[in-house]
Amino acid sequence: MITIDLPYTGHVSPGSNPQQRDVPGARIVKMSVGGMDNNCYLVQCTATGAALLIDAANEPDRIEAVIAQEAPGRVALIVTSHLHADHWMALKDTAAAIGAPTAAHPLDADSLPIRPDRLLDDGDIIDIGELAIEAIHLRGHTPGSLALALIDDVGGAHLFTADSLFPGGLGRTTNPKDFASLHADVTEKIFDRYPDDAIVYPGHGDDTTLGTERPHLIEWRKRGW
Repeated sequence: MITIDLPYTGHVSPGSNPQQRDVPGARIVKMSVGGMDNNCYLVQCTATGAALLIDAANEPDRIEAVIAQEAPGRVALIVTSHLHADHWMALKDTAAAIGAPTAAHPLDADSLPIRPDRLLDDGDIIDIGELAIEAIHLRGHTPGSLALALIDDVGGAHLFTADSLFPGGLGRTTNPKDFASLHADVTEKIFDRYPDDAIVYPGHGDDTTLGTERPHLIEWRKRGW
């Protein structure tokens, strides 16, 4: 029996119980896996039970146990946000165990341990039951980094930004060109598009909101990270 903690705070850590957030039309289960405190998200359509897994990052047995309890046989797709190994160490085992297809951006696909069944590009829609989840390509952290956007049944925005946007700044880049690309994409595709109350679910650590982070965009650009 896996204990899913309520109320949802957005703070999970290695070894802690997963947490569940209920939103209109969906529920989101967040868990931390592995020594790098990677966030793994199960997003489920409450009308149909169909589910999406974001980043099978580590601890496949633990991920599989949560799925078996919360969404048995209902994971329609596993999306890997980008090519860094800490985000896919459990991908091969999890996909085989639950029999779910996988997806990633084509620019990062060749670096994954298994070839994705579906390639996602900017603006593609992932249908999970009655949920329509949009893929957003954010260049910079890696060439094919993806964020995913869910709009709930009352218009609330839920943004799964992986390692492209965190509380306090953008994800790591290795040169000024990549930083400029990431800052531009995050500004135009995330901050310019979604409201302040949009919730950000990052690839590591706690959640935040666009309203909390928006005042710092110019500061981030000046400091270069």
